[in-house]
Amino acid sequence: MATPISNVPGVSQAGNQSRPAAVDESGRSAPTTAAEQRSQLNAQIVQSSLDVSISSGNDGLALLYRSAIEHLNEQLAPELGPNAIQNAMGQDNSPEGTAGRILSQTLAFFDGYARQHPNKDPEQLLHDFVDTIRGGFEKGYAEAAKILEGLGVMGEGSHVAQEIGKTYELVQQGYDDFLQSRLEALRGDASEVAEQPES
Repeated sequence: MATPISNVPGVSQAGNQSRPAAVDESGRSAPTTAAEQRSQLNAQIVQSSLDVSISSGNDGLALLYRSAIEHLNEQLAPELGPNAIQNAMGQDNSPEGTAGRILSQTLAFFDGYARQHPNKDPEQLLHDFVDTIRGGFEKGYAEAAKILEGLGVMGEGSHVAQEIGKTYELVQQGYDDFLQSRLEALRGDASEVAEQPES
């Protein structure tokens, strides 16, 4: 036989035994267990949703958007600071802007990579570093392109396909330029050392 459920505050659902209900500062019963707290939170969310729906002409997507942004910001705040979503939306998402962020973030690891390989030939170190970050970028690009293809936005001549294709080319060129400039600097340093007269 099922246990009857009571809607009376202060009455337990298990066995309908009375227990004193906690009271918050507004005089209402305060939840005392995690399940009761969840239940009260859910009721508040539903009520807020109804209030917003009525006042916004029943625009559920606006509510979903605001709720999602609010909770995403809470989750991202410890690592990216307050209002991370709004800050990200303000960034330059052009192929040049995106490629610039990818390049600056990946190339910034060079010094750390070099410290981990102190005995490696400097030219080989540069080649290995660029190969490593290039490989990571290419895997990420392939994954993103596959997702976009699945969404049907990568058709031939599509704006999305052109934009990410241009971003890909700019990142690859950036890696090539970094490698070339660092190799030239190394070779220039080596020739200066070779030209110095012996004392």
